[in-house]
Amino acid sequence: MISPRYHREIPQRYRLEAGQCNGCQEVHFPPRAVCRKCGGEEFTTITLPSHGKVVTHTTCWIPPAEFDNQKPYVNAIVELDNGTRLTCMVCEAPPDEVEVGTEVEIVFRKLAEDPKWEVIKYGYKARVIP
Repeated sequence: MISPRYHREIPQRYRLEAGQCNGCQEVHFPPRAVCRKCGGEEFTTITLPSHGKVVTHTTCWIPPAEFDNQKPYVNAIVELDNGTRLTCMVCEAPPDEVEVGTEVEIVFRKLAEDPKWEVIKYGYKARVIP
């Protein structure tokens, strides 16, 4: 069993914290121990912007059991204003409203729940900006 505390203690899951290499300024999300660009091992924690655009997306019609109550849903790769890309679900919009270039903001939402263990998992999703 995974403890709910474990999920609460992953800062990038809730606060969009990334690591910026002190050597070359490359931004890594989620944070890494070694920079993929210069090999540096010293990082500064930064908060990512919450606005971006959809780069690509797909609609999931037959999801895993824990996401069955959310179908159909859209998974997208979102490029934030600073150029960092992340993968997330798109919420509060039907699949036909999500296109490449759609402007979104990153918001904190319920991802899934496990009734057996009474654990609700929270994290970030992208919400279409009207």
